Amino acid sequence: MFKKILIANRGEIALRIQRACKEMGIKAVVVYSEADRDAKYVKLADEAVCIGPAPSAQSYLSMPAIIATAEVTDAEAIHPGYGFLSENADFAERVEKSGFAFIGPTPESIRLMGDKVSAKQAMIASGVPCVPGSEGALPDDPKEIVKIARQVGYPVIIKAAGGGGGRGMRVVHTEAALINAVQTTKAEAGAAFGNPEVYMEKFLENPRHVEIQVMADQHGHAVWLGERDCSMQRRHQKVIEEAPAPGIPRKVIEKIGQRCAEACKKIGYRGAGTFEFLFEDGEFYFIEMNTRVQVEHPVTELVTGIDIVQTQIRVAAGEKLSFTQKDIGVRGHAIECRINAEDPYNFLPSPGRITMWHPAGGPGVRVDSHAYTNYFVPPNYDSMIGKLIVHGDTREQALARMRTALAEMVVEGISTNIPLHRDLMIDAGFMQGGTSIHYLEGWLAQHRRR
Repeated sequence: MFKKILIANRGEIALRIQRACKEMGIKAVVVYSEADRDAKYVKLADEAVCIGPAPSAQSYLSMPAIIATAEVTDAEAIHPGYGFLSENADFAERVEKSGFAFIGPTPESIRLMGDKVSAKQAMIASGVPCVPGSEGALPDDPKEIVKIARQVGYPVIIKAAGGGGGRGMRVVHTEAALINAVQTTKAEAGAAFGNPEVYMEKFLENPRHVEIQVMADQHGHAVWLGERDCSMQRRHQKVIEEAPAPGIPRKVIEKIGQRCAEACKKIGYRGAGTFEFLFEDGEFYFIEMNTRVQVEHPVTELVTGIDIVQTQIRVAAGEKLSFTQKDIGVRGHAIECRINAEDPYNFLPSPGRITMWHPAGGPGVRVDSHAYTNYFVPPNYDSMIGKLIVHGDTREQALARMRTALAEMVVEGISTNIPLHRDLMIDAGFMQGGTSIHYLEGWLAQHRRR
């Protein structure tokens, strides 16, 4: 096992990884920007090294600074967390060539699954169902593009092959708008991701977003750890996640979960990963794979009892998975609310100093956060300052616990989206379960009109 790990991230995930290291008796090195000098994980780290100013490009995205820090602190492995460099194949390759273990998949797997076209082709070859669409990147010939769209059927969605995070996508409802949409998306993709390739898929009208968590080791073993429903989204960004997915029969979930595990074996995947699907009319359609730990991993941990971050570390150290598929069961129900420093209804960022931080507590309540009273939320990064997660024997109990926890949680000095979460937890549509990915946008539009 590793004696020292460098954590190449910030915020709540840096603290989450740090806690996993401490439980395992591993020393944790934290890198931080000048804006994060007073962060909790910096104060608690065994070693902390400032690697640059606030802008991410000069700190958390600086590969030379991170690797140099690993060298001078004698770290043996680097955990990238999520975001930043976590799905950068060049970084993973550079880490390994520098003599460190990368706590994540191989660079080859990251490249394969990071390109949406090659990922889709790999999934089709592995028997994982995909959204109908172009077989690969769209050609340059407008006539061929029109032909493909007619075969797929309108509406269609044009997506950047190297996109992610809800960017590089455009829905097209008519043939007249098709070519312009393709050209515009290509230009945006080239500018944003350095890859102008785009592909086409059938645009599903009212799907749910359901994902399968997998874990694989370096010895050919792969296990799926249940599913999560992440349909409560705004502008393709998740707001609430839960496990298991309400209303989907276990046999249907088991079938797709097993296919995901088999796909991991076929592509030689290692570590934690998430297969994301759209689910509509009883069918699953693969959209992408995230080759890292997810923000919403705690809900899976609470219903399976598996520590995903510790397992990531063990797998990277060469250990075999300590569990098999038969050991995995779903116990109860878990819900996660992302707590963001933003106005709850117009979503404008709200950086600043937290004058009061009182996290919720009680049975079945977990708070993953780096925030504290007098902590200054910097304006330079993502607005998420924590995650409130609850677990109950049933979904009804989990909802009740979340309502109680949200009522108890106090954050003053800045605006947060806690009031939005409080409203959603008593919304009839959400309480019933099974909402589509468009539900929250519609809900917000209704409430704004009022």
